[in-house]
Amino acid sequence: MKIFAHQSLVAGAVLLAALSFSVPASSAALPPQEEGGEGAAGGEEGGKDEEKGAEDDAEKAGDEYFAILGGDIYTGTGAILRGATLLARNGTIKEIGYDVFLPEKTTKLDARGMRVYPGLVALNATPRITGGLFGAAPDVGDGPDLDAPTPCPCGGDLADGANHTDHWDPIFADPAYADDAPPTAVDQARIKAEDAYDPYSEFMLLALATGITTAEQSNLAMKLRRGAFKGTFMGEKSMTSVSWSRRNPSSITSTKEKFAAAAKYLREYREWEARGDKEAKEPSKRGVDTSVLRILKGETLARFNATERDDLLAIAGLAQTYGFRPVIVGAHEGWAVAEELGRAGAYAILTPRDRRPKDEALVRAGGTSIENAAVLHASGVQVAVIPPSNSFDLGGITGRDLMHLPIEAGFAVRGGLPETAALQSITIVPARLLGVSHRIGTLEVGKDCDAIVADGDVLHYQTFVQYAVVLGKVCYDKQKEIFYAHIRPRPELPPLDPGEAPESVTPPAEEAGPPPAAEEGVEADEEKEGEEGSGDSGSGG
Repeated sequence: MKIFAHQSLVAGAVLLAALSFSVPASSAALPPQEEGGEGAAGGEEGGKDEEKGAEDDAEKAGDEYFAILGGDIYTGTGAILRGATLLARNGTIKEIGYDVFLPEKTTKLDARGMRVYPGLVALNATPRITGGLFGAAPDVGDGPDLDAPTPCPCGGDLADGANHTDHWDPIFADPAYADDAPPTAVDQARIKAEDAYDPYSEFMLLALATGITTAEQSNLAMKLRRGAFKGTFMGEKSMTSVSWSRRNPSSITSTKEKFAAAAKYLREYREWEARGDKEAKEPSKRGVDTSVLRILKGETLARFNATERDDLLAIAGLAQTYGFRPVIVGAHEGWAVAEELGRAGAYAILTPRDRRPKDEALVRAGGTSIENAAVLHASGVQVAVIPPSNSFDLGGITGRDLMHLPIEAGFAVRGGLPETAALQSITIVPARLLGVSHRIGTLEVGKDCDAIVADGDVLHYQTFVQYAVVLGKVCYDKQKEIFYAHIRPRPELPPLDPGEAPESVTPPAEEAGPPPAAEEGVEADEEKEGEEGSGDSGSGG
């Protein structure tokens, strides 16, 4: 009995010890209500919040923020945000909207009472924009000869399919290519442009004053970063000139033969690749033009110079036969064959004010028309607008050079082109042609912060660009430059209250710029002229 009692006492002591040890352990596993939330889930959420906060802190460290406040933002996609805020981080748009949180040390640009647009894109711009005095002399004539072939320093035609990389100038040799194959035409153009780049060129200043933030230079897209060099080049060569000249019928025949040979090779190569027979011989590229082959593969766009109806129809037929999208420079009679060009998925680079008379020997429709851009757009052709001259004329305001690119788009509106499409003709459509629409052309989250701030409708001839922003940096301020600072000085606005969101405040009427044009302002002008009996139908030719 004593032994049994002793064993019972020992067992009871062990049990009590176990119970007394297990209760505190289970209680310690549950965090206090006020510290960790309810149960394990609350602790997990708290950990995620801490991780997110740490990531945000790490993200903000060393980042540069830039904000445009209180302006009416025309995104270029058709959306308009009145009195909104655009926030960029390290040159890239992070947020557009209202009640946007601005990190500390954000550089702010007050755009109240003004409009914010995407930076304009100038096609075929004079090399003096980025080259300054080292660039080629500006073109002050009537524009390029649309029927002339694209020249090469060797005297040949870059569109003839020949290999022009042998004409590499050793003066511009780059050590990076010392152990590689000879640089391509793109490499040559890029290195030469880099060597001639002048970030303090007065022509670049004039371009920014116009609203141009990107220009085509030697078939490359270049940002106009005044005072800076890094980040100026974008993309690669996106268009390849194709010879198509009525003055040289043999060039048209040669072009057709090159497309036929490249298409045949491509079909044979795809059949060989689909069979998967390693022992079968790969089709030979002998006699195949590599430039045309890249066009058929969709790696580059085919650019034609054509103006007359017959040529446009032939190019549209060629494009539909071989399945590529042509880019047509000129397209004076495009309005007469707009449906066919639309079916071919064509782009048109044109000047709305071009005037060429109709051939009276022909009964069919022909000649130029101010409605050309509108008719092409309605048929699905993407239209890009360029002025008659690609230069800057400092001898006087002629209204027909790069300083008046937005006004040229305004003439397309006069001919019936919607205002949204007119804005796109000098922003997103040229960006697509240059292969950089993923970075510029519209104001969207994730794209480069290239924007202009204007005191009215950018297509209005009285509007001034007040600021030009490239990669989140102000590269032009009208009040700080000598060209336009004295003309209608910018009114002073009350300072922004850091504790409140900016409001869209319109400056006094006597000090403000031109009143914003109504969405149908051009149509209203036409109706007014009709009432006065002007009898102007708006068409030319």
